[in-house]
Amino acid sequence: MSGERRALIIANGEYDNPGLSALRSPAADAEALAEVLADRTISEFDVQVVRDETAHVIAGRVEDLFADSAPDDVLLVHFSCHGLKSESGELFFAARNTRPERLASTAVPADFVQRCMRMSRSRSIVLLLDCCYGGAFSQGVAVRATGEANVLDAFPAGGFGGRGRAVITASNSIEYAFEGDHLADDHVRPSVFTSALVDGLRTGDADRDEDGWVALGELYDYLFDSVRERNPNQTPSRDIEMQGELYLARSRRRRIKPSPVPADLRAASEDQNMFTRLGAVTELQRRLASDNLSVAIGAHEVLTTMAQTDIRHVAEAADLARRDARVRAESEVVRFGEVVRGSRPVARIRLEGPPIARACRFASSHSWLRVTEDGDGAEIVLDQAEFGAFEARVTVTGPTGEVVVRVEGQVVQEPEPVPEPRPVHTPAPTPEPSRNPDPPVLPKPEPARPKLDPFAVAAGLLAFTAAVYLVVIAFALSSSVEDFFEDGGWTVLPLVLFAIGAGIAMFSPKTRRMAGPGTLCGLTLLSAIPSGPVLLVLADGCLVAAAVCALVSVRRDRSFRLGLGKPRGALAGAAIASALLGALGLVMEAVEITGYSSSRADEGAIYVMVSIILLVGTMLGVLLRPAAFGIAFLGGVAGGGIVMVCMLFYAMPSSSSVTGAGWGIALSMVLALAVVTGFAARKENG
Repeated sequence: MSGERRALIIANGEYDNPGLSALRSPAADAEALAEVLADRTISEFDVQVVRDETAHVIAGRVEDLFADSAPDDVLLVHFSCHGLKSESGELFFAARNTRPERLASTAVPADFVQRCMRMSRSRSIVLLLDCCYGGAFSQGVAVRATGEANVLDAFPAGGFGGRGRAVITASNSIEYAFEGDHLADDHVRPSVFTSALVDGLRTGDADRDEDGWVALGELYDYLFDSVRERNPNQTPSRDIEMQGELYLARSRRRRIKPSPVPADLRAASEDQNMFTRLGAVTELQRRLASDNLSVAIGAHEVLTTMAQTDIRHVAEAADLARRDARVRAESEVVRFGEVVRGSRPVARIRLEGPPIARACRFASSHSWLRVTEDGDGAEIVLDQAEFGAFEARVTVTGPTGEVVVRVEGQVVQEPEPVPEPRPVHTPAPTPEPSRNPDPPVLPKPEPARPKLDPFAVAAGLLAFTAAVYLVVIAFALSSSVEDFFEDGGWTVLPLVLFAIGAGIAMFSPKTRRMAGPGTLCGLTLLSAIPSGPVLLVLADGCLVAAAVCALVSVRRDRSFRLGLGKPRGALAGAAIASALLGALGLVMEAVEITGYSSSRADEGAIYVMVSIILLVGTMLGVLLRPAAFGIAFLGGVAGGGIVMVCMLFYAMPSSSSVTGAGWGIALSMVLALAVVTGFAARKENG
């Protein structure tokens, strides 16, 4: 078709009459739809937007569009506004100056739009009505006319003489009767329809038959299903009078039909000789890398059959060749980092492999993450308004497999600008004729120092207090170095070191927001278990108080919120496995102690309690989000586990029947947990 493609988008959300309720959706609808229709890779429409204008301006634009058209032109008109019905049952589109009691002179009649469409020379006209036919009036305004606004009645079938007209409405019949000061039927917000329209065109999901084009009939079917899924009370309607298909947009969802492999290659892949079949695998692998996607798909199908049905040696070779064409992304995680609220950062997902591995579709798990296919990958745009950490997924699906790319980051408040100091004006000395005066030197503004949260300071001081108290107690009870080791004073040294480290983390600007509180909470979870002398109760109390203050500090920080997510990666599995084996060692030691002496059942119970809390703390660490807080918490759990295992070892009976094998397993596994945590932290920061 050689004609022009022109679109007119009419969006009215603001009204001068106080009786007409304002709509928030039309402005956003107009911007989104104009963007996708004007995209040269999708629709190639010449788009005009009329926003919050008076009735006569809108009517003039509508008449100009239809009057200045040729037979081959494709015209599209989109209304997003209130729809009003007069007492005689006529339908009107509300404009900015519309008065409910003077619809004929202040609103746009649907009959006028129909006449303009009928007089147009164009044989391809699409009218999209995303109008709210109820809720147009604020409470307290009585409307005498009742009944239903049957939208398609204003554009009756056959009213265009079969000249190629289509009308699609967000909802055909919505009652808007008012009784007294309330609405008899809840109105439908107009954004559901247009958002589904934009998504279907932008993503190509409206291309139901995957032929590379979005036809008008396919678009309506997609709109019907999408709108009904989002709002079961809203049912789109249509009236289409067209000969043949009208294609509104291109689509990247074109289905690739496999091309059959040559007969000799097919025969070689089924030959009785194993080496002949291995030779066929090599040739099929070469065809798999072809730029001709149909050829590549045909080769992939034969390799898949061989990998599933042939003998082991040939099947492994076929599977290895097939893996080269699997769908894979350059990175499994896209990290936006800290994003200022209101900004729209952009990132890319790049695909690797031969052309068949890059012929993929992209689907986002959340509506605020927009994905647009772009060459050998996709562009993702974050439109996130809520504060705190976020996590989403982009599913990449192709003919040879599927992969999921994780998207994460954190939305923060824009920092307030530091005011520049006013320059100090001093009387300038009278310049001498032979010398030029030096320019005045302005004082340099001092960089703004980040403010310390009082609860973070309190947490750090309490951790230091616990460490100092432990050192004093440990050496006060020992008169010599030998007594220090024989009386168990050494068992508190790991706790002293970990408490000092956690306290320092609460004061460091880089770690006091997440890493410091996470480490302190994880350490306190295990080390505060009553398992040692009564003198340690005060130290444990200080640690508990420090952990509480740290959590309060985290709660006061509005730039992120703690939450739980799914365990991620092999490091999470290694951490859980280490905790399981460590808990098993502690349970073995509990059984050994109880069997050695029934009077030590209380000590055995402490071993069991420590093992349970070790498991719970590890699971909590791999589930906590943001990931930096969870990793720090896991490190604190590992540190607390080392402290508790050392203290329990000192309390172990001295009988030769107790081998201490369980204790050795527990200590080894807790140390392994600490190593896994270190790798996780390095990966997160890398």
